[in-house]
Amino acid sequence: MKILFLDQSSEPGGAELCLADIAQQFAKTSLVGVFTEGLFPDYLRQWNIPVKVLADQTFQVQKTSGLLAALKSLNQLVPLVTRVAQLSKHYDVIYANTQKALVVGALTSFLSNRPLVYHLHDIVSRDHFSAINRRIIITLANQAALVIANSQASFDAFIQSGGRAENVHIVYNGFRLESYENCVNDPKYLHSLLASDFTNFDSGDFPFFVGHFSRLSPWKGQHVLIEALQYCPDNVIALFVGDALFGEQAYVKQLREKIQVLNLEHRVKFLGFRSDIPQLMAACNLVTHTSTAPEPFGRVIIEAMLCGTPVVAAGAGGAVELINHGQTGWLTPPGDAKKLADIIKTCQNQPNQAKAMAQKAQTQASKLFNLETTNLKIAQLLDEVLKTF
Repeated sequence: MKILFLDQSSEPGGAELCLADIAQQFAKTSLVGVFTEGLFPDYLRQWNIPVKVLADQTFQVQKTSGLLAALKSLNQLVPLVTRVAQLSKHYDVIYANTQKALVVGALTSFLSNRPLVYHLHDIVSRDHFSAINRRIIITLANQAALVIANSQASFDAFIQSGGRAENVHIVYNGFRLESYENCVNDPKYLHSLLASDFTNFDSGDFPFFVGHFSRLSPWKGQHVLIEALQYCPDNVIALFVGDALFGEQAYVKQLREKIQVLNLEHRVKFLGFRSDIPQLMAACNLVTHTSTAPEPFGRVIIEAMLCGTPVVAAGAGGAVELINHGQTGWLTPPGDAKKLADIIKTCQNQPNQAKAMAQKAQTQASKLFNLETTNLKIAQLLDEVLKTF
């Protein structure tokens, strides 16, 4: 099967990592088309996945953009669609992985008479998209031969916004289990990385590391964890892994200002983008997920589980499907810093209970989110598309 994958992002977010995992199994006969050069194309090349950069500048349309911004992007859209339409003649299926890729893929599908598949990685709601963008997504996705939703939450929001249910199948993201099998809870990994920052702690009051793994963005809720720190013991340290994308530097400035106001400079560390995510997660005492709006899936939650690290998540969207509260992790009300602080203190004060929950979660995640199972389901769905198109 020859597949032309399309993705708008030059940076490796959750949707892009999922695409790479899927594309690798079709690497011998397929191609990933990305709109601009960047870290994501580099990541694909590292996995020997064929990639082609299709444009030299990014679309200036954002999730919250209105009609005027969409119209202004036409001068970029037309040549890109023309280029992709010519390219698609060599492939059996067009597989759009993001919203802008859906627009390009839908137009290309019409021009080249190739079936369109849309992988839905988002909650299509007013929390995430403007009215015009929701209308575009639903209209184009309803013309696709197949829509793959990454969670029940994504499926429900799509239908509530006007999506047709008959072409939608839920397939949870899969993970390479071998990437997490050798990760052990080794605090020394963090101690050696951050030793110079914690010389003021004695051996009886060593840091309790709370990790947050996500791009720095208002709806990802890093500010919630910072606010929670003021209600936690002084040895609770927050580690933020990730950086701002998509013009969100103003939020990073707000975070640093909040840290100063709360006098938490010595308890918050920004590590930026890292390639050793499993090792860092395994070395943390707790991983937090603090999205303030419903999360489509929650990749970081499963990664923490596979690392054997306790996890607490904002109880909305796909996160509710991943965690059995009090059994495989904890759920807190989105945006509630005091409730989050309570869970952090519970995990810190009851380490045996936290460890038992993490082990149970690790076993469950290994069974339910195996990449081989996920890729098999997607391959079967794509076969059906070709048979019926």
